[in-house]
Amino acid sequence: MAKSVSGFFYLSLCIALWASIPVASKKILSELDSIQMLFYSTLFSLIVLWLILIVQRKHKNMGSYSLRDYLNMAFLGFLGTYLYYVLLYTAFELTTAQEGFILAYTWPILVLALSFLILKEELTIKKIIAILISFLGIIIIVTRGKIFSLVLTNIIGDIIAILGAFVFALFSILGKKYNYDKTISAFIYFLTAQFLVTITLLAFSSLKVPSIETWIWLIYNGLLVNGVTYIWWFKALEKVDTHIVSTTLYLTPFLSLIYIWLFLGEKIFISSIIGLTIIVTGILIQTYEPKTNPKQS
Repeated sequence: MAKSVSGFFYLSLCIALWASIPVASKKILSELDSIQMLFYSTLFSLIVLWLILIVQRKHKNMGSYSLRDYLNMAFLGFLGTYLYYVLLYTAFELTTAQEGFILAYTWPILVLALSFLILKEELTIKKIIAILISFLGIIIIVTRGKIFSLVLTNIIGDIIAILGAFVFALFSILGKKYNYDKTISAFIYFLTAQFLVTITLLAFSSLKVPSIETWIWLIYNGLLVNGVTYIWWFKALEKVDTHIVSTTLYLTPFLSLIYIWLFLGEKIFISSIIGLTIIVTGILIQTYEPKTNPKQS
């Protein structure tokens, strides 16, 4: 029970911070391009994870892993802290925010599918129904209730968004399968990403010094949103069943709407409330377990 409670605590932290991604991204991308944003955010993530390693004295344990282990971690870093963000930001540049949002948030569904294929976890009808119901709630939110009027505007951008969702789902499943120390592995993820994004910056962009306001958002994004959440995310996956995590994550977009209303002044629509109700319904279906009373003799 305690393990499950702590798992939901870590999951809640991830949801609360990941929900702020649209706000932080919009603030930062108003001044920097996506590669510059990724460069600075990754750098701050790398710094905070190194400090956590020192405080926890886990840097002394880094020698316990083999070269093969570090290559596995580097590959995971390539997937989850570099390639995913490159694909995500590219998709948002090519397609509308509405499409990108829907397609990028198919990754919790892909986590469930990959957990069945890779981790051999049981896939039941109830799990499938709960995920689909929650995804319907997401569609209602982002289309403002007009679920049959969605017109795809850029097929390339849509494909890239789906690829990004697949990459992050694969990263999550493989990270759970290898089960390395959460702090050490997260540090290696971002060390790998920093190396790769630096090369990308030199090849396709340039180093730009942002304003003070943008620095604040970059620090927030790097330290919290894209930093320690990676440690909490894998702790949540370790302590809570994958299908429950996947379903609960659908609360993130609704919380994003609240952040957008608070920090960007955008209106929350009634369709968002309806979508949230459907999302919660999916969560309740998945988590509900009927009590069985033993027959008395």
